[in-house]
Amino acid sequence: MSSPPRDGARILAEAATDVAPLILSRVGGLPPTVRHVAGLHFGWWDDDGTALDAPPVPKSVRPALVLLACRAVGGDARDALDAAVAVELVHNASLLHDDVIDGDPLRRGRPSLWAAKGLPAAILVGDALFFAAVQTLGEAPHAAVTVPALLESVQTLIEGEYRDCVQEAAVGVREDDVLVVAAAKTGELLACACALGAVAGGAGPERVAALRAFGRHLGIAFQCVDDVLGIWGDERATGKPATSDVRARKTSLPVAVAMAGRSPQAGELRALYRQPGPLDDADCRRAKELIESTGAREATLARARQHAAEALRHLALAAPRPGPAADLTALMELVVHRDR
Repeated sequence: MSSPPRDGARILAEAATDVAPLILSRVGGLPPTVRHVAGLHFGWWDDDGTALDAPPVPKSVRPALVLLACRAVGGDARDALDAAVAVELVHNASLLHDDVIDGDPLRRGRPSLWAAKGLPAAILVGDALFFAAVQTLGEAPHAAVTVPALLESVQTLIEGEYRDCVQEAAVGVREDDVLVVAAAKTGELLACACALGAVAGGAGPERVAALRAFGRHLGIAFQCVDDVLGIWGDERATGKPATSDVRARKTSLPVAVAMAGRSPQAGELRALYRQPGPLDDADCRRAKELIESTGAREATLARARQHAAEALRHLALAAPRPGPAADLTALMELVVHRDR
């Protein structure tokens, strides 16, 4: 008798339980001052070094993908724990640098590290986490394959971040340009997570490639939903001001879709984004109304669903075991329909 399918939240919670102590141990190996500041980012202790009673639970999407991809090809998830730790360290390093680049004062409802401890601290802790990720894989089996794969993915991620900076405040950015950034900035690390898990599970090149493609399309769907939440998300759920993306004139996917139209609303939105000076609260409210009136919100969610379907097509090509395949599907559903 087969066991009932698990929901995505449970899958993430179990991945966090497996990986969080290992991340704490790896960060514990950093130099004392860097270790202390890194712990502030993760929410493990306060500035005095006192452990918090209820530290935040990480989302653990990327570690979960590593472990499930390993199981999907018949491997033991314990063999993929080092890879799960590595991708989560890279993810957190990128978050630290993202907050610096974007000037976001909040992360998960708390002050971001640069806002709390200054720009040098956030930049250097991010660097430390990148190198800790490489160390983690370098000391694990399959290092000759996994370390170059991780490094290549990090380079792609950095390129995506830079492209995002270049086109962030541009008017007239095409939808395809935004999706290229999404594939690099978000899709690449999810793709890497799935590939590393498959390698740890002993998969051959074709199954690794199929799971990598699954992760890439899942990542693009993730970013599409993230772009919607960046404009219409509930601040209490997302942990950041609801108008932050619009106020920064960020050309996210809904904005690119809305501006591409020829309607009066699209023209007004383009003019609003071109006007000099910061956008005030009234400008932000109007921009949100204009974006939604063009149908860009639903178009972006439809794009997320398209990439989710493409992800499932590649998952099937990997010939996964039924249980892990069901878990990966549940995780995909959580990503596409999440509210934070």
